[in-house]
Amino acid sequence: MRVLITGAAGFLGSHLCDRFLNEGHTVIGMDNVITGNQRNIAHLAGNANFSFIRHDVSNYIFVKGPLDAVLHFASPASPIDYLKFPIQTLKVGALGTHNALGLALAKEARFLIASTSEIYGDPLVHPQAETYFGNVDTIGPRGCYDEAKRFAESLTMAYHREHGLATRIVRIFNTYGPRMRLDDGRVVPNLVGQALRGEPLTVYGDGSQTRSFQYVSDLVEGVYRLLLSDFAEPVNIGTTEEMTVLRFAEIVNELTGNKAGIIMKESERIKGDPQMRRPDTTRAKEILGWQPKVTLAEGLPPTVAYFRDVI
Repeated sequence: MRVLITGAAGFLGSHLCDRFLNEGHTVIGMDNVITGNQRNIAHLAGNANFSFIRHDVSNYIFVKGPLDAVLHFASPASPIDYLKFPIQTLKVGALGTHNALGLALAKEARFLIASTSEIYGDPLVHPQAETYFGNVDTIGPRGCYDEAKRFAESLTMAYHREHGLATRIVRIFNTYGPRMRLDDGRVVPNLVGQALRGEPLTVYGDGSQTRSFQYVSDLVEGVYRLLLSDFAEPVNIGTTEEMTVLRFAEIVNELTGNKAGIIMKESERIKGDPQMRRPDTTRAKEILGWQPKVTLAEGLPPTVAYFRDVI
């Protein structure tokens, strides 16, 4: 296949580029690099099957030649980023998705949109199945990201129903691994970075909020299978191994040998921060034959090693 991956210089986008190239496909990466980093794809510079276009997908997208698939992963994805770039986040979810869908339609290509577990907001149902409609504060500080993704899903399904476009929607749950930005504000880089600097780990609230940490290779496998499937409705991709943020902080300190301990901070929590996060992955198992394989004990050490090199 010849595929376009938007957000290619980001954490997830760069790993997707690797996977498609390893499968023998031709990849065109696209990114405006406001939150991504070209270092993430620097190792692909000599690959004849890879090319890169620096472009903001909120503007009209032009790609010469045929395309078999468009994977739309462009978007700020961490609280620090979308609170810093709220309007750009909304634009890439709305205008960027519209432009990417229009390109896929013109090229008669499959389209896959990277959605998010934030669709569910601070959930009142646990675990979260794709049939749950969510509990989202549309005007809160996180609304720019949540609503951008909700609109992107709606627009994607409208193209599927109106134009018969082959569309796919992946709802991504907490994913970690090498190439995450150390300063992106998410739990894994925050805590690992503090531990490697010998600082106390900051846990907000009482640490009882839960997350389900999925290694990046499992996410990429799920996305790849979903693209090749014939299923148009949203599919959760994430691990069902749930733990409290406090327990995760303890594991990070144990792994890194950090003796500085843990401190609790209530006042700095972002409004709307979800208290529970665990996917119902029944749909992914039944339709894609997918389930996560990499345990936290297997995925955290290479992630820590990556951050140690960055620091």
